Amino acid sequence: MHEYTSTARVWGLSCPGFPEEVSRARRWTRDILRGSPLAEDAELIVSELSANAILHTASGHASGSFHLALAVSPQVVALSVTDDGNAGTAPKIEHQDQDAEHGRGLAMVNAIAHRIVVRNTDGGRTVTAELFTTPGRGGHRC
Repeated sequence: MHEYTSTARVWGLSCPGFPEEVSRARRWTRDILRGSPLAEDAELIVSELSANAILHTASGHASGSFHLALAVSPQVVALSVTDDGNAGTAPKIEHQDQDAEHGRGLAMVNAIAHRIVVRNTDGGRTVTAELFTTPGRGGHRC
């Protein structure tokens, strides 16, 4: 294979920071991954990461938005949500008790994904969750 050739396909979607856009992000993910055994997990991850962007960052403000990227290759499905920043704190995995109404989303994503990467961007933060298509690939979950 030529070194600049990739079998990965990448899609992107920008959404205004309204709560109803989370369901749009789920449908978009489901449509792209239709027929994939990872579709349901990917849909749940996108839902959680999109909701977190709206609830905890400037993405949920009046003129806010969040951006999704979905990359699919034979080895991995990578789901990224980039927010508008101004969160005050970095996303963290919290182990809440069973009855907690908030604070369990990223822990749930961590339980499903094979790897999570959080990186700061110019205007905000990007959280990427990776689902490996073959069991046993990759390292440990963070």
